[in-house]
Amino acid sequence: MGKAQVLRLVLFGSLFSVLGNGCSDDFLDVQVQGGVTTQSDPALAQKLVTGVYNSLLQGDSWGNGDVHGFAFISVTDIISDDADKGSNPNDQAVPVGDIDNFTLTPANKFCESLWSGHYNSIGAANQALSALATAAIDPADRDQLKGEVRFLRGYMYFNLVRMYGGVPLVLRVPSDANDANSDPVFQTRATVETVYDSIIYDLQYAVAHLPLKSQSGTGHATKGAAQTLLAKVFMYRGVWDEVFALTDAVITSGQYSLLSDYANIWRQAFDNNIESIFEIETGTFNNANLGVPLYTLSQGPRVGGSGGWNDLGWGFNTPSTDLINAYEPNDLRKDATVITIDNSGLHTGTILWDGFRLPSKDSVENYYYNYKAYTSTLWDPRGENNQEEYINPADKDRPKNIRILRYAEVLLMNAEAAIQTGMGDADEKLNMVRNRAGLGSIGGATISDVWNERRVELAMEHDRFWDLVRQGRVAQVMLAVGKTNFVEGKHELLPIPNSQILLSANKLTQNPGY
Repeated sequence: MGKAQVLRLVLFGSLFSVLGNGCSDDFLDVQVQGGVTTQSDPALAQKLVTGVYNSLLQGDSWGNGDVHGFAFISVTDIISDDADKGSNPNDQAVPVGDIDNFTLTPANKFCESLWSGHYNSIGAANQALSALATAAIDPADRDQLKGEVRFLRGYMYFNLVRMYGGVPLVLRVPSDANDANSDPVFQTRATVETVYDSIIYDLQYAVAHLPLKSQSGTGHATKGAAQTLLAKVFMYRGVWDEVFALTDAVITSGQYSLLSDYANIWRQAFDNNIESIFEIETGTFNNANLGVPLYTLSQGPRVGGSGGWNDLGWGFNTPSTDLINAYEPNDLRKDATVITIDNSGLHTGTILWDGFRLPSKDSVENYYYNYKAYTSTLWDPRGENNQEEYINPADKDRPKNIRILRYAEVLLMNAEAAIQTGMGDADEKLNMVRNRAGLGSIGGATISDVWNERRVELAMEHDRFWDLVRQGRVAQVMLAVGKTNFVEGKHELLPIPNSQILLSANKLTQNPGY
């Protein structure tokens, strides 16, 4: 196997797709052919940026790349104390059960597809940035498009560094195969600190060049999104004065507020609502029928027992009893987060918000399901001419916007930073979140209060495991919920895929313990 082929496999095509043959990736639906460039066709610049956004929809969990699909769900929610694997014990014991039980190895397919999916997106971002450098467009427009791409690249690397630790820091398109194979940056791991420095640099550029939400198109990265993500990065680095300053800027910008009804946040009619800071756009975004493969299908309520109904999915990522017990009495967020299957023996079933009826437990596989992942099977408010329309229940893998950043988390980050620094009013911000949930105010908020609030406010939103690692208590929590295979100093990170190490001629090093 030649070196050029090795590199192509190491980064799963994300680099070589830009070396003169245009884009062949299904998620980067932009062809660069002949003599067409961003100088001869200014519209190409926007198309390339759109391609980077579209790359976030990757969900080929067993194949060429996952960014927000079943693999992503597995390593963020299922791995944590918030969720169980779900379905039945033998279903996807490998690779999902191994992730849930911390018996995963460097051969785990989901770890491999997450690596490739994120580098596919990074390759698309680097191609777009390279093309924008010479694009025949207004300089201010160029800076804004570059800010959007650098926000997305920063987000991709933030996921990678939390999943794997130090990773190859690929920030440019190689000029040719010789360049790609002679520069060690493409096949060796940068340090965690170096990766974080790059993320911060990208996001600072985005903050400086992106418009406010009110001045931006739906679905685009904004100044508020860049400030929020940068604050989150600094939270993971423990730089609390920066966390406070950035979240305070978002709060005082006047662009966001809490949606009055927590349950509405995840309904299609409320996509990109006043609380939304950044979402993965699906449905009719960009004039295409887009969705993240397997996102809704893998989490949909599953037929079991006596059956007799057309189920909604595979039944994975089911809220855990430990999560359910974490809610205070009368917390409105519980019923908005957890679908509870009727087990009364009266066969009343469970009626969802849109009127859809789930049967009782004798016909359903699991007791609980993720309400935040549910997309109505009965109607779609984003149909033709924005009119409600019927959706065939058999069409189970439906578009679903994924909420990545929202205003409630800004308030909770600000509260945590206020406690850490002594600045601001932590109680005020924390109680805004609690009061929306129907809970009473508290005084003298502690770090533990904020952490507890983060859990129930952001439950099943793909952050819990990383939060526990960041807080330094993941081993304690995993062992407390019976995940006794967890090894401190090892399982905070995923293994570097063994296939990548072999293809790099062992230039990529493995994480400790694997």
